[in-house]
Amino acid sequence: MITSTANAQVKELVRLMKKSRARDEAGVFLIEGPRMAGELTADPAWQGKIRKIYLSESYAKKNAAEAEGLKRAGLTEILADPVFDHVSGTKTPQGILAVVERRDYRMPDILGAEPAKAHVLVLDNLQDPGNLGTIFRTAEAAGVTGIILSSDCVDIYNPKVVRSTMGAVLRMPFLYVEDLPGAIGELKKEGILVYAAHLAGERAYDEEDYTTGCAFLIGNEGNGLRDEVAACADRRILIPMCGRAESLNAAVAAAVLMFEAGRQRRK
Repeated sequence: MITSTANAQVKELVRLMKKSRARDEAGVFLIEGPRMAGELTADPAWQGKIRKIYLSESYAKKNAAEAEGLKRAGLTEILADPVFDHVSGTKTPQGILAVVERRDYRMPDILGAEPAKAHVLVLDNLQDPGNLGTIFRTAEAAGVTGIILSSDCVDIYNPKVVRSTMGAVLRMPFLYVEDLPGAIGELKKEGILVYAAHLAGERAYDEEDYTTGCAFLIGNEGNGLRDEVAACADRRILIPMCGRAESLNAAVAAAVLMFEAGRQRRK
């Protein structure tokens, strides 16, 4: 059991928790909590990518059978409770933390098994960790096949984002790209219609047909879509609103569009 915060593993965990560059260099991300850790260890797709699971001393005692199974698999390290608290990124640590190797996705993963029916979300310069986590969670629920993000979007591996995805980060294919217009062009080559959520939209979102391959462009929380990204859309759509509201939160707007596509596809 590790009892000191001066331990090299503990220092590295703190570095991975706080610094995106450290996570990028190591090619890993961190997962906290029994729910997500349980999904991780039960999913065959992630077998072999779990580098280490750290348990607090009290968690290991309360969950002896689980701890023993992980120990037999050679995955665990026990941390004294104060040490685990020092490492954790939450105010109320749940006693289990995993260091996981990242998966690399490509465009075919984003398009899914039937590209002609792909349901894609394209995010341009999103900056709020809570928005991104909510979008991932909502996208999975709405049947999205994959998410494309501009390289300047907030880091999906930010521990706050990972937690707010509620496990969707383990299941939703995603791809960061340097050239967002170029990636949108790839979608269009596959016959996917691209819709920009835009205040200058010509038609209401629920007047379009999303039963074939479609992609929705969602822009920055404050500035919306960049002109060069919006120009890539086949059509601009808007969400009609009452009152004095000028726009919706990015995650809410994305949810409205994604679930409309899902509703149409259930008919």
